[in-house]
Amino acid sequence: MSEAQLSAHLLTVAVILFLMIPTWLISLFRKDAGIIDICWGIGFAVIAWMLFINAQERYVVQWLLVVLTSVWALRLSVHLAARNLGKPEDFRYRAMRERWGASFPLASLFIVFGLQGAVMWVVSLPLQISLSVTARSSTTLAVLGVALWTVGMFFETVGDWQLVRFRRNPDNAGRVLDTGLWRYTRHPNYFGDCLVWWGLFLLAVSQSGVLWTIISPVTMTFLLLRVSGVSLLESTLRSSKPEYSEYVSRTNAFLPGMPGRRSK
Repeated sequence: MSEAQLSAHLLTVAVILFLMIPTWLISLFRKDAGIIDICWGIGFAVIAWMLFINAQERYVVQWLLVVLTSVWALRLSVHLAARNLGKPEDFRYRAMRERWGASFPLASLFIVFGLQGAVMWVVSLPLQISLSVTARSSTTLAVLGVALWTVGMFFETVGDWQLVRFRRNPDNAGRVLDTGLWRYTRHPNYFGDCLVWWGLFLLAVSQSGVLWTIISPVTMTFLLLRVSGVSLLESTLRSSKPEYSEYVSRTNAFLPGMPGRRSK
């Protein structure tokens, strides 16, 4: 490991601690651990810019990495802030609060903020490496990375917008959104988020050549599919929306595809 890479890793740790500890303290004051979701996107933008500022040299791909990461991060954080602020604490954190009782304030530092900080460090590895090594170039990988990022941002942004618009109509209470992108995948926003990070990985590798940083998009894909994304939300929706089982029978869970026939 070079001195520049070690410096990037340590700088990222420092940035994450600087973000997570104050956010945790704010969550104690507000009695709402859900503000971590808003901090999640902003954290990557801050990491990217701090690494970029600290870099000895700056190349086109590195500019792209910082800008694309920031666009994704700010869009996500603004969306989550508009959705969550002023609302009750997310059911996931309420369940943790009930489970841990009086110990939750301290426990949340580790099981919510500490854990997400650790994941943030792992997921940001392509940024850490690419922004700390001497430039090389693979135009094919860079173009493919930007293309994946663009498709991912489209699915994530449009999917979220369609869901917000659907929920604003009181006539849709208890119903299932199955039009627009939601006709082709039950989770277009999660699918888009996944593509964004595969795109950023390829863009970073086009400059760094460090393939082991694939742990970043693999981690995000696993989390979105098996931990905090699809699987968690699916169990809740199946029990809360009567139409959801029928929607499941004709619509892909993650990868977009043509819907099957409607059940009679």
